[in-house]
Amino acid sequence: MKKTRPILTCLFLSAFANTVFSNTVLAKDVPFAIAIHGGAGTIQKERFTPEKEAAYRAKLKESVEAGYVILEKGGTSLDALSTAINILENSPFFNAGKGAVYTHDETHEMDASIMDGKNRQAGAVAGVKHIENPINLARLVMDKSVHVMLSGAGAETFAQSQGMALVDNHVFDTDDRYKSLLRAKAKMEKAKQEDKDYQAAHFALETEYKVGTVGAVALDKFGNIAAGTSTGGMTNKRYGRIGDAPVIGAGTFADNASCAVSATGHGEYFIRYNVAADICARVQYQGKSIEQAGKEVIHDVLMPIGGTGGVIIIDTQGNISLPFNTKGMYRASKSNSQATYVGIFKDD
Repeated sequence: MKKTRPILTCLFLSAFANTVFSNTVLAKDVPFAIAIHGGAGTIQKERFTPEKEAAYRAKLKESVEAGYVILEKGGTSLDALSTAINILENSPFFNAGKGAVYTHDETHEMDASIMDGKNRQAGAVAGVKHIENPINLARLVMDKSVHVMLSGAGAETFAQSQGMALVDNHVFDTDDRYKSLLRAKAKMEKAKQEDKDYQAAHFALETEYKVGTVGAVALDKFGNIAAGTSTGGMTNKRYGRIGDAPVIGAGTFADNASCAVSATGHGEYFIRYNVAADICARVQYQGKSIEQAGKEVIHDVLMPIGGTGGVIIIDTQGNISLPFNTKGMYRASKSNSQATYVGIFKDD
């Protein structure tokens, strides 16, 4: 026995070392990644002072890296994207949460949605006015209700039933967004005097008044992808208008069999062309890469008909694509094989 103990000990230590080594190699080989966006549109470099540009880049970096830390520690893709989106919702820089644009009636109405690629469970809210972080309520709808989408006062009643506090709508007021509303109203009023029609006057508004969203897509160490999107909608919107952000398949989509997508742009086009789901369908049924599928939909399908915007896409291999057809898109990404990337302008 005395002679065999050292041998057994060596065998045990050798097996333990091999197990640790194998797990270490496996951990390095398992991909995990996250990408975020803060909206696409007429984002022109000449409108940015160096200080303003640095501030936007810092916020995008903060968001993507906060989500990445969740993934790095073994957290889920849903937790990672929720964390990242909360940071963007809490910033006045982006059209969601604290930076939500004004409606025609000078209030704020927000939409959001979230989808789990593991089982295609989804949750969405539309037209909420008193929810500080709409993406969190969308997550509650997915996890705690039998429905997929709730709207307006009903969504807020459900929020309260789940212990979520309501906030005053003026929490979302900002001077820059209010000035933007006044400019939009003036442009539409001038157009109405010429065309005598609200619908026709709406077309007089430039792209910058019709876009603006935040979102995230993520892949966790368990191999599951997810997507989430949150927005304040369109400046000067009326009649309870709802865009693509809360519409599963249009503004948000995730399925482990294909990809996860969060969109930003002129929502009416993204709804009509089912943009997020279309991209994933091309990946799943036509065997295309997310880069190719995204390019086709954003540049070849939407652009010729006037559909402006972009998407962020991720697949279960950790590949990321960030296509857009506007002058810029606030965006960032990070993975276990790629350092933090932050972009605003087309040539970033």
